[in-house]
Amino acid sequence: MLKMTLRELEVFCAINRTGGVTAAADALGLSQSAASGALAELERRLGVNLFDRIGRRVVLNEHGRYLLPRAEELLGQAQTLEENYNNGAPSRLNIAASLTIGNFVLPGLLGQLMQARPEDRYDVAIGNSQQVIERLLDSRADIGLIEAPITHRQLVSERWLSDEMTIFARFDHPLVGQTPSLSELAATPWIMREPGSGVRKMLEAMLLPHLGGMNLLLELGSGEAVREAVRLGLGISCGSKRAIAQELERGEFAAIPLPNIPMERRFYIVWHAEKRLTAGAERLRTACHAMMNNPP
Repeated sequence: MLKMTLRELEVFCAINRTGGVTAAADALGLSQSAASGALAELERRLGVNLFDRIGRRVVLNEHGRYLLPRAEELLGQAQTLEENYNNGAPSRLNIAASLTIGNFVLPGLLGQLMQARPEDRYDVAIGNSQQVIERLLDSRADIGLIEAPITHRQLVSERWLSDEMTIFARFDHPLVGQTPSLSELAATPWIMREPGSGVRKMLEAMLLPHLGGMNLLLELGSGEAVREAVRLGLGISCGSKRAIAQELERGEFAAIPLPNIPMERRFYIVWHAEKRLTAGAERLRTACHAMMNNPP
């Protein structure tokens, strides 16, 4: 077990710097007996003398010369650590985010946070909303960002950004340029995310009751896989406009209008009800709130 203390090392370095125990004690605001005791205890722990006593002067011997740069390095690291904590401790934040948020919203947020506090670190796990919830419940994440409302008694959630959804297809799909009926939409092959995803939950709650059923051709486990299947012309899908903005702009995809059915969902900030948010998590939450007031 490590027994030498930072105070003992501080006294040792001060004695070398000032040339004597009395001067070192004055520099550190200690009594002479306290400084002498700290040096004696350090030498006792190490089993060697660190200074040669020549009259009233003390001079580093070979053992002291070996210790000095290492002691100064340790004290410098301790001072840096203390200064960092006084300015708000550096943090390593574990974030769980559902796919749309993790891919299209969170990078910008983290960029802002890293610019303000480059000493902080972030570990991000991206999955569907159910996977985010599971990571929060078993303490693998400090805070979560999801795309579906929750009612779990162990979790706290806050409404965050609104997210516009749209039905989309490849630019040359037969329904593009039309306003299809609900029966036409129900009969068209659909490509969907897997159960548990925020998009899937939103569709089942907001759209499926109007369609009365759905010709589900494919279930895929990622938004990128869904977009690729649509790009190949295998069917239509529904997703966040954030996620397909580039394809819409390039003309690869086209939105299919759906009159009189609201297609907007909310993102949520989520954390464990029995745990206090860390300072890093609070900074992320504050950045999320700022984004609500100043949307991109």
